[in-house]
Amino acid sequence: MTQQQTAEKVNHPFFARIYIRMTSTRRSHGEDEYRKRLLAGLSGDVIEVGAGNGLNFSLYPPEVDAVLAVEPEPLLREAALREAENAPVEIEVVAGVAAALPAADASQDAAIASLVLCSVSDPEQALAELRRVLKPCGELRFYEHVVSNKRFAARLQRLADATFWPRVAGGCHLARDTGAAIEAAGFSVERIERFPFSPGAIVPSVPHILGIARRN
Repeated sequence: MTQQQTAEKVNHPFFARIYIRMTSTRRSHGEDEYRKRLLAGLSGDVIEVGAGNGLNFSLYPPEVDAVLAVEPEPLLREAALREAENAPVEIEVVAGVAAALPAADASQDAAIASLVLCSVSDPEQALAELRRVLKPCGELRFYEHVVSNKRFAARLQRLADATFWPRVAGGCHLARDTGAAIEAAGFSVERIERFPFSPGAIVPSVPHILGIARRN
């Protein structure tokens, strides 16, 4: 199965429309500040996995030479293409999935995983691919929501994952321990911050992590 054929199987139009409509709400709740910190100090060639509708594009620093933005969902990819036209750096938006990234081995100075590792079908494979395309000592920048440290809240997250949530939220899982998964995949976590964030007025806050890891 080719990369393009795999990407074409990712089709969540209902979730994509809701996600795009929530863009202004997410920004009004301060998400751009987290995204700016995610991208601060980047330079060279960057690959962004699960670029969505391009919420990061306007925030890339000018030191970045080029961004390869990978997004499998058609509606989100169309929105990302429009957003890329006004970005301050060169951005190429392509169809693709995290499990088979369209980039050569050790070709990228940095990789961005932004609210995507919750929704990939195989997080271990996705992280292995991110490690593959990064240059030695290349950076993985991550901004993800994760499982709660509180037992009851984590139990509710796991229950949601086992029942309805992935089906209505584009494959998203609430109870993944993404920080631990990044370390297990052969990355050295240099900085990590944990904080609650809610993307909307009626949406409960869930734990998020923001940090930098480096390919060993």
